[in-house]
Amino acid sequence: MIDKSKKGADIIDTVKKVESPSESTMESSPKDSFEKNSPSLETTEVKQQVKRGLASRHVTMLALGGTIGSGLFIGTATPLHEAGPVNALIAYFFFGILMFSVTQSLGEMATHTPVTGSFCVFNSRYISKSIGMATNWLYWFQWPITCAVELFAISEIMKYWTDAVPNWAWMIMFYVLLTCINLFPVRYYGEIEYWVALVKIIAIIGFIIYAFCMVCGAGKTGPVGFRYWRNPGPWGAGAGLVQNTNTDRFLGWLSSLINAAFTYQGVEFTGIAAGECSNPRKTVPKAINKVILRILLFYILTLFFVGMLVPYNDPDLTNDTTFISSSPFLISIKNSGTPVLPHIFNAVMLFTVTSAGNSDVYIGSRVLYSMAGTTAPRFFHITTKQGVPFIGVLITSSLGLLCFLKMTNSGQSVFTWLLDISATASVIDWIFVSGAHLRFMSILRSRNISRDTLPFKAFGMPFFARFAFVSLIIIIFIQGYAVFFKFKVSDFFANYISLMLFFAIWIGSQLTIYKNEPWLIPLNDVDIDSGARAIDEELLDEDDSDEHKIINPKGWKEHAHYYWNKVTDFIN
Repeated sequence: MIDKSKKGADIIDTVKKVESPSESTMESSPKDSFEKNSPSLETTEVKQQVKRGLASRHVTMLALGGTIGSGLFIGTATPLHEAGPVNALIAYFFFGILMFSVTQSLGEMATHTPVTGSFCVFNSRYISKSIGMATNWLYWFQWPITCAVELFAISEIMKYWTDAVPNWAWMIMFYVLLTCINLFPVRYYGEIEYWVALVKIIAIIGFIIYAFCMVCGAGKTGPVGFRYWRNPGPWGAGAGLVQNTNTDRFLGWLSSLINAAFTYQGVEFTGIAAGECSNPRKTVPKAINKVILRILLFYILTLFFVGMLVPYNDPDLTNDTTFISSSPFLISIKNSGTPVLPHIFNAVMLFTVTSAGNSDVYIGSRVLYSMAGTTAPRFFHITTKQGVPFIGVLITSSLGLLCFLKMTNSGQSVFTWLLDISATASVIDWIFVSGAHLRFMSILRSRNISRDTLPFKAFGMPFFARFAFVSLIIIIFIQGYAVFFKFKVSDFFANYISLMLFFAIWIGSQLTIYKNEPWLIPLNDVDIDSGARAIDEELLDEDDSDEHKIINPKGWKEHAHYYWNKVTDFIN
């Protein structure tokens, strides 16, 4: 980070303290369109916008909350079975490196131009308007689909306890709950999500400690150690597509990549939420630098211990009758013989998946808000007096009702279809986060602007951005390879419908809506200045609050307060 006294001078042509992050879009912002077409609302326009009500702790927890969901607790069953404990670890670690690159790229752009919708705006401004339109809608599309996954998982979690209530009733009840929570002002939403996400993080840490004890011999099976890595082995059963065992195991590893993509979905939230952060240029870099490390810590450690406690050939991993029983976490607890704990952890999964669904609706609604007046109808920019884009909330949550596909198909099949659709959309969006950042760096070079003057300078660039860009393109085309071995129309569309949707919107909009616009905006014509905000005053105000922190605690109350601040600082 550069010296605070120089920040205001170093930021090119900034605009001071605008209320709405959406004021920066490609040509005519949602605000401008809203004003032109709704003069009667002119007096309330400033008030009725999304509010900067999220603190650093909210942003960090929302990113964790949106990422740690059914993908971790349920979606890891397939990688563990097909790829095995070692290959699954490799797949998730590899994807973690890619996500590190993506979040770094997004952080550099989002702190320079902190707008609601983040890269959805950057793609339109740095690459082309048609690319922006395609990625905008695809990014929004993935969140209602993901919400459907979470609603489906919630119904299965409740089924673990009772069959008295049908699945559709649970899905309706939690659908209403998630929708209502997202209609609250963002400060209440952020606070609710913060504490729910905190519960799940504590639970994951507790599980890691529990699993360590079980591995060392606290369970009924005695010391487990690396027993299951020796027998049945570390490499998994394979994808079941070819006769050659080694080749089939490699294909199983490839299939686990798309599960990893779904599991990491949401890490980019820190950039999406920049428009509602109280101090984005301080908050976003802090959140980005910490979230990815915590995610890697949680995922790598949990997968490591789960792989030690659950053999890849455990029949429950492929259980479709009682779908939630296929969770490797529940299987590991059951195999260790700890009474009552499976029910407790099932309750934790309920909190976890509900929290993830909550984040899905939030992100989807903010994406629609950021697109209003540009790549989406202007009415998505309408908010309540508390700054909630309620139309976006209702539209996003309503598509979550795709979870009712469960009523016509098996649980495992529906979960896999929705997971593949959502994960593929995520990978495409991550490709263009890296692509937009590569363009951003090229623009800075063409104008002789040093990246050292930016509020946040991404690590390892441009290498990591190029590595992620190429790797994700390869993954997006090979991820559905299995369908060509055993072709099914439903599986083909589940794997590639997001890719087809992207090309349809991109090429279609370029040939119609943007037929007079370039396929790639020339570097000299790119606007990187609109929306950049000088917020030195906010930084000074926030720095003043540090004076009230306890430095040398005296007495038990001050000591308790001091150490609680240490814990929250680590979380934040």
